Amino acid sequence: MSKTATRCGFVALIGAPNAGKSTITNNFVGSKVSIVSPKVQTTRTLVKGIGIYENTQIIFVDTPGIFKPRRRLDRAMVGSAWEGALDADIVVLVVDAKRGFDDETRSIVAKLNKRKIEAVLVLNKIDLVAKEKLLGLSQAINQEGKFRETFFISALNGQCTDDFYKYLAEHLPESPWYYPEDQISDMPLKLLAAEIVREKLFLFLRQELPYALTVEPELWERREDGSIRAEITIYVEKDNQKIIVLGHGGQMIKRIGQAARKEIEDLLEERVHLFLFVKVRENWQEDAARYTTWNLDFNA
Repeated sequence: MSKTATRCGFVALIGAPNAGKSTITNNFVGSKVSIVSPKVQTTRTLVKGIGIYENTQIIFVDTPGIFKPRRRLDRAMVGSAWEGALDADIVVLVVDAKRGFDDETRSIVAKLNKRKIEAVLVLNKIDLVAKEKLLGLSQAINQEGKFRETFFISALNGQCTDDFYKYLAEHLPESPWYYPEDQISDMPLKLLAAEIVREKLFLFLRQELPYALTVEPELWERREDGSIRAEITIYVEKDNQKIIVLGHGGQMIKRIGQAARKEIEDLLEERVHLFLFVKVRENWQEDAARYTTWNLDFNA
């Protein structure tokens, strides 16, 4: 290949919930394109983070965490993750090194073996684990699965990520770039804004409530003064959940809105007027229209 030839391709990040897939995507892109939360199963749909490494455009496909599904939404999320893996040029299994080789990761390795997918193994969060434990963990996973290469990184602080990105850049196919050089995601801005609102809901609300709600953009329009008016609806399943989201005297929804608006404005470098609405829709998880917005398969 000549020095001026370009490469481009899709890299699917799969793994158990909270392994650090979204953090890797954001670290490479250099900007937030995928929401991050200490809670598991935050990512619900395929999020593409686009960046350049030397002459290669790498398109990270951040997938929902793979776990044993219990609800329709769970099945749709897990189905979306495997769909992303099957369509990618390179599949990367991301493992939380601190959590180790748990049952969820074993199940993913078994499925990779069954589908004859030879992935790249990434042990993430190495800054939290002793070196000797990392080597044992790497050996155990490599003995059970077949991996092209193994990398040890900390996506949160960028430790050892460069070798990983370099490997991906060199092993993607020769191709023109699929996206403009300055594009960092293929997610429409209104969906990205809705995801940021959902992240703040995870951040401010405790326990299981964030799993019982969904967030959808209703309006995204540019006003005459150049600013953006964004209207976003938060759907919950019960009246008492709506009370919690609103908070006493509307204080909780106000805090969520302020935090989300600031982050959206920082990301877009534009003035944003954000309006949040909370509505009760019983059994929204059984409503096919709620899945269409996020490109999830209702019948997964």
